[in-house]
Amino acid sequence: MLGQEELKKLADRALEMSQADQTEIVVVAPHSALTRFANNYIHQNVEQQDLDIRVRSIIGKKIGVASSNDTSDDGLKNVVDRALNLARHQRENTDFHSLPSPRPIKEADAYVERTARTGPEERAAVVAQICDAASRAGLTAAGAFRTASTEIAVANSLGTFAYQRDTLADVNTVVMSEHGSGHAERVSPDVADIDGEAIAKEAVDTALRNINQTELKPGDYDVVFQEYAVADILDFFAYLAFGAQAYQEKRSFMAGRIGEQVMGENITLYDDGLSLEGSPNPFDFEGVPRQPVTFVENGIAKGVVWDTYTAGKDQDDRETTGHALPAGSTFGPVPSNMFLTTGDATIEEMVESTKRGVYVSRFWYTRPVHPLNVVVTGMTRDGTFLIEDGKITSPIKNLRFTQSYLEAMNRVEAIGKDSMLHQAIAGVSRVPALKIAKWS
Repeated sequence: MLGQEELKKLADRALEMSQADQTEIVVVAPHSALTRFANNYIHQNVEQQDLDIRVRSIIGKKIGVASSNDTSDDGLKNVVDRALNLARHQRENTDFHSLPSPRPIKEADAYVERTARTGPEERAAVVAQICDAASRAGLTAAGAFRTASTEIAVANSLGTFAYQRDTLADVNTVVMSEHGSGHAERVSPDVADIDGEAIAKEAVDTALRNINQTELKPGDYDVVFQEYAVADILDFFAYLAFGAQAYQEKRSFMAGRIGEQVMGENITLYDDGLSLEGSPNPFDFEGVPRQPVTFVENGIAKGVVWDTYTAGKDQDDRETTGHALPAGSTFGPVPSNMFLTTGDATIEEMVESTKRGVYVSRFWYTRPVHPLNVVVTGMTRDGTFLIEDGKITSPIKNLRFTQSYLEAMNRVEAIGKDSMLHQAIAGVSRVPALKIAKWS
């Protein structure tokens, strides 16, 4: 860890070198370590520490962006000059107004010292629990366990400065036999939440049940989705629908429908950058404090996330919600700490209430087909089972689906009372299990 003081000194040095009208400096210092395993043994340990300096130079309405990992005086001068020269050769962006002025930022402590200090021995102990459980069951395990810490500092020539540090631990595994597989994963800012025995039990139990699969006739089925599959659903809403750029370009189903019923009354989706139930980050890559944003409340469309650029060019009087990506990104703002509100059901109750349906552990290779309606195609993987008369009766072969996630959220019959944290398109999401009727 370099610390807030060192990153501020680095940003200030770069700002002093700039001759642009306005300048923004973003410093990201990641430190990650990874343990990979396959065939029930560890085959790789890697560790990387880096530092990225991203400079955004503004000349009038011309914008240039450059990045480097050279923190020497010459290196800083080079990256600052490159950003300035790039700005000089750009066309004016008439929709750009200004970098953000300083704003008060609330603190959200997402840093856990023991996660940052986790070494290969500690990761190996968790991996051993997974591999030993797989070996005892006559199965083979593969996967990875990563621990990471990151420091972010944002400064600009208008006086903005923001600093945050965070940690994240994530482990995933697929346990396999010749006839089937099972999967499990966990994500948390605190490595102490990573329970190797629980992960191993889930993956091994699924793999042992997932043998002698039968074929299921294609059709519409009531489906119980484990949290892994639900996380994919939220990912596509974040990617396709809940950002201001898609909203402004009318590529989002939210466009023109704010205040209308777009999902079932039991669905509430929101983003909260300060929530400790996820992986909080109190500001975005412009140094703007993140505001809580409700996307859908009791099925009614409420709003999307904004950055200063999309807010500034909107015809309505918009304010940034603090969801900007790093300068140079053309994607627009995205959610980063997203939640689907829990319900009151257990997965067991969802299964028991299903006459004939399918239990899905997770999706694989999902791709958008029709972004406006959030139609997605993909495959089930690592545990797909037939439900008959309220019981899981047999494993079935993986199925391809093509389904509007938006339409599906109007047919949610039950929502899990527990939730799980997952890696997301940008940040994390916390989701419960779902039972959805008539999935295609």
